[in-house]
Amino acid sequence: MISKSIDKILVTGVAGFLGSNLLKKLIDQGHEIVGIDNLSMGSIDNIQPFLNHDRFQFIEADVVDPDTLTNLGQSFDAIVHLAAFKIPRYGKAVDTLTINAKGTENILNFSRELSCKCVLASTSDVYGMSPDIPFVEDGNSLIGSSKVPRWAYAVSKLFDEHLALAYMEDFGFPVVLLRFFGSYGPNQHLSWWGGPQSVFIDCVLKDTEIPIHGDGSQTRTFTYVQDTVEGIYQSTINPKANGEIFNIGANQEITILELAKLIKKISGTPGDAKIKFIPYDSISKGRKYQDVMRRVPDTTKASNLLGVTAKVGLEEGLRRTFEWQKDRTKSSVNK
Repeated sequence: MISKSIDKILVTGVAGFLGSNLLKKLIDQGHEIVGIDNLSMGSIDNIQPFLNHDRFQFIEADVVDPDTLTNLGQSFDAIVHLAAFKIPRYGKAVDTLTINAKGTENILNFSRELSCKCVLASTSDVYGMSPDIPFVEDGNSLIGSSKVPRWAYAVSKLFDEHLALAYMEDFGFPVVLLRFFGSYGPNQHLSWWGGPQSVFIDCVLKDTEIPIHGDGSQTRTFTYVQDTVEGIYQSTINPKANGEIFNIGANQEITILELAKLIKKISGTPGDAKIKFIPYDSISKGRKYQDVMRRVPDTTKASNLLGVTAKVGLEEGLRRTFEWQKDRTKSSVNK
């Protein structure tokens, strides 16, 4: 059922992984949606089923360009800002910092002009190397050296968070900040951009070595996209979310090495997983590299205020994702 106050929604990054899955949810719930994506990382294939839907309008454009928003000529009840550039582990730190800062500033100015709610995608990376496990929303961030390029993404999102809260305080429209933890599932990007599970599934499908950075003892939690989208949706329609920061994720902690072995098991193919350990020094191109050894969210706040908890277990979610990626790979080969 649609909230009386949230009907028409603008979604940036709509052709990406989270954007396309959120789009399906919004259409199923009866909302009217305008989606923006420059298709630099998103794919038109992800939203193909909805392009002719009477409650969806797609605009190929870039939110970094302020004219993109001023030319819309429309009013919205809420904006969900998912468009971003992330994780400059192998370079492109300038793009990460400038695209995220400028894009978010443009979206916040547009929200201010419309006096509409703004839901902003952040990241679990903002906790950095904090030893306080599980991470709570009002806990501390522990960001590494500025000479370590991997922290550019975390810093860009911390800036976005501070900017959003400052806009809310100064201009009086509600914002919500969502820190995502390891989302995966259908429409995920099939590279490191999409997360280690994307790469690991690809390697198992091709029967090649699975690359693991370090010794694989670092842990993560992974959240099936259906659960992530429910968190985004409830944050958008529920006024209790206004002004809050939420961890959106699952709590099942697993090492990266165990993840690789689990994906191999799910594949049903004979033999043990082929693992190739890659020293951090060899991926950092001569620069210092720091990893996060544990990343686990406290999701109590999302559960209490929004009624959102992860429902899809890791093995079941990976099984669904494996089948989707296998089909997507076959389709790509046959094109």
